[in-house]
Formats: sequence, C-alpha cells, structure tokens
Amino acid sequence: MLLSLIRPTSGSIRIFGRSLAEDRREILRSIGCIIEKPDFYLYLSARRNLELFARMSMVQPTARKVEEMFELVGLRGRENDPVRTYSHGMKQRLGLAQALIHDPRLVILDEPTTGLDPQGIIDLRHLILRMKNEMGKTVILSSHILSEMELIADSMAIISKGKAIAQGKVSQLLSDDDLLVYIEPVDMEALRTIITTSVWADAIDGLDAAELRLRISKAALPALHAHLEQHGVQLYSLYYRKRLEDYFLKLTNA
Repeated sequence: MLLSLIRPTSGSIRIFGRSLAEDRREILRSIGCIIEKPDFYLYLSARRNLELFARMSMVQPTARKVEEMFELVGLRGRENDPVRTYSHGMKQRLGLAQALIHDPRLVILDEPTTGLDPQGIIDLRHLILRMKNEMGKTVILSSHILSEMELIADSMAIISKGKAIAQGKVSQLLSDDDLLVYIEPVDMEALRTIITTSVWADAIDGLDAAELRLRISKAALPALHAHLEQHGVQLYSLYYRKRLEDYFLKLTNA
C-alpha cells in the first residue's frame, strides 16, 4: 500500500506530509524498495542492470556513483558479471544498490534476509544501520526474525491478524523488569552451586556447559554482581538482553 501496488480498503496514506493518492508520482521518486525478492535481467551485467533501474527512476548517475553503490553493497569486482552468475545473497545486495541508486529519502524492505546465510544477514544488518546512521535514510523493514529487529530497529509496530497491536520506541516497549541475563563463568559448576542456593534459583531460564541464563529485572543486576563477587566467582562475561521475541509472544498469545 505504501508503494500503491494495492489500495487500502479504507483510510488514507500520507508520506513526507503529502497524500499518496494525490502526489503518487512525486512521492515514489523519493522511495527505494525491495518487495519479497529483487528481479533483474539475468543475461545483463550487474552494472547494466543498475544503470537501467536508475533510468527508470529518472536519474542519470555518474560512473563514480555507480561504483560507490557496488562498493557500498559489497559487490565491487563483480559488477561486470552477468546477474545469472550471482548467488541469492548477491542478488539481494544488488537489489539494495538498485533501491539506493536514486538517493531516496525512504527505503522499504520486505523480508530482506530471506534465504541469506548467517554472514549475509550480518552484512545486511550493518548496511541497514549504515543507511540509517550515516546516510540519513529512513528504513521501513518487515521481518519475522525478531532477534534481528532488536539489533536494528528504533521503533516498531507488531502486527497480528492484520491489526497493529503494539507500536512505539523499542526501548520503551521492552520492559526492564524482564531481562534475560547471560553469565559465562570460568567454573560452571561453582556458578551453578551458588545460583541454585541463592534467591535467584527460581530465575534460572537455561543452563548448558558454557552459559547460565537468568530471567530477572534490571534493578536486580547490582545485587547479582555483588553476590557473585562475594563468592569469588570469576566470569568471562555477563550481559543481558531484552527479548523482543518474548514480548511478541506475550502480546499475540493474549
């Protein structure tokens, strides 16, 4: 609907303070997108594809601009290869270059990590953060990989059965009262003994050979630190995360 590919059954859409119904052409010139998966002319080179998409967006990028796009998305050195020789992840990268070639104000990405390997997901995450922090782009991103959203998003909307059931800043929506604390000790047996005989015994959320997990509030962390230090527990690491996945399940199962 934001791209006017389908029409809303009711209501209206305003982007950049303007009505999409009234100023569609002008608004879309300032938007870049990947919907589901990018498609290209497979027999043409990546460079030629990018040049064609730029013309469709009514821009004439310089050769330097095109090179910068390939550098940005990590395809430098493969820009003259036919797209048919590209892996799925490389096509996703080229899709991002296509979405950015006309320097849009807004970038819309629909499940951009689908089919990517772990390294590809990490690279995409860094690129999205760079688009936001360094390039000044607004990015609207849809995804079912909630752990990635925790690392990327400033604001979020959770949609269940076609309705937005929560919306706001991620830092405000995720409570400090329900953290998942990860403890990696030098001596796991010593840590387990100390925790299971403490007030945090019922807070144990998981335990394996290398790490113990507690579900506690942020306010309890200083006391936990002091307790471990008092008992001489040596640690490799102790850190916490707010779980977007838990928050999502709590809302959708209610």
